[in-house]
Amino acid sequence: MADLNGDVPGTLLGLDFSCAPSSRKPLTLAWGRRSGAVVKLDKLDEVTTLAGLEQVLANAHGVLAACDFPFGLPRPFVQALCAHPPHDFPAEHLAALRQSVEAPTGPSNGAAEALIRALHAHCQDRAGFQALVDGWGQTWDLQRGAGPKLLHRPTDTAVKGISSTSPLQTRYVPVGKMYFEGLMRLIHADFTLPGLRQGRPDALAFEAYPGFLSGEVLGRRSYKSDATAPPEQQQARLIARMDLVDALEQGRTRLNLRLKLTPGQRDFLVSDAKGDRLDAALCLVQAAWAQREGESATHSWGLPKTIDPIEGWILTA
Repeated sequence: MADLNGDVPGTLLGLDFSCAPSSRKPLTLAWGRRSGAVVKLDKLDEVTTLAGLEQVLANAHGVLAACDFPFGLPRPFVQALCAHPPHDFPAEHLAALRQSVEAPTGPSNGAAEALIRALHAHCQDRAGFQALVDGWGQTWDLQRGAGPKLLHRPTDTAVKGISSTSPLQTRYVPVGKMYFEGLMRLIHADFTLPGLRQGRPDALAFEAYPGFLSGEVLGRRSYKSDATAPPEQQQARLIARMDLVDALEQGRTRLNLRLKLTPGQRDFLVSDAKGDRLDAALCLVQAAWAQREGESATHSWGLPKTIDPIEGWILTA
């Protein structure tokens, strides 16, 4: 699945994303480089606005990014949207979406971009996207009988015992809103999304999910907490963060990569009770894995040979 010709980008970025960043909940960017099996964390940045992220992405050159938000939606949802669109859905975007949904899969399919552009044209903002998703199963005849409203993609459950949140979830952990805000910004910055979209050859982005690595190390133990949690819970989750960092430094995951940290960086990761810094570091390791796979003879980036362009694929799934 080689989408590019030439050198593989050397700068790695792990992005812990939020659909509504602020000074209290900033975006966290872990920058680094890989040498062999060692991934060096160069720095951690915090960005408090989506406009700030847009600037970072526009100026990104020679970068391979792993981003903690979905790059696609469950195909049954999109097929239902095409079959039974809202009455005011833009006709031009609907026609382009229907054509791409029915086209053969492949990086030139265009479905990922057609879908997010159609959703932005109709929904305008993430509140509109939430309203669209709320209509799922209520106004559309899905011809699938009773079943879960928050469908998963095959990639969400591809790792045994671990499941990522449905991209149709717009409350609690608003993954759907993250998709709506995040993917469009990658496209505006003309990133190449291997398997999904051809853009700039010096800027690549992949969907990542920190839970695939953290779950491998910690099982069901949580490493995220807040100030309102009981002291014993905060202590248990601090220990979990320490254990997770130990495993990353020692390379005790199936990716066989070691995260190189200074003592100060280690303390900085562990001290963040929300876990955002660790999530960015986990994404950085996933980016390094994709880079290594991109340098292999197959240039696969660690992705399947065929990816559903509507649904996308998560690194390391």
